[in-house]
Amino acid sequence: MFTDEYFMKLAFREAEIALEKNEVPVGCIIVFENRIIAKAHNLTETLNDVTAHAEMQAITSAANFLGGKYLQNCTMYVTLEPCVMCAGALVWSQVSKVVIGARDEQRGFINKKLTLHPKTKIVFGILENECSQIMKDFFLDRRL
Repeated sequence: MFTDEYFMKLAFREAEIALEKNEVPVGCIIVFENRIIAKAHNLTETLNDVTAHAEMQAITSAANFLGGKYLQNCTMYVTLEPCVMCAGALVWSQVSKVVIGARDEQRGFINKKLTLHPKTKIVFGILENECSQIMKDFFLDRRL
């Protein structure tokens, strides 16, 4: 069955791919009518581009797939709460729903007092423990 948990597991797999590439392990997929139309992970190191976040990559891919800039009736599944930049892109894309695995207390858009598009539904905590742990492990390894 296609549930938020099902799709978040696929986004988490993208985070694992990012980890394998020594990227910050954030994964993202975008779904339209129960069909994955975009999947991405962070590529900031690979592309030497600070804007190459998983969400930005997925938004571009989904817009190309749909042939338009708006992602109405689409759901984004992302393993980590989007940053301010990605939240801005989500506002402009008018995505209908964002499902977030782990919160980002330091850089996430919520603590920065930002909101998404008024019609965007936000769901938190899907696979939260797994999404949080992969980030903690990544940064702990970097500090050793």
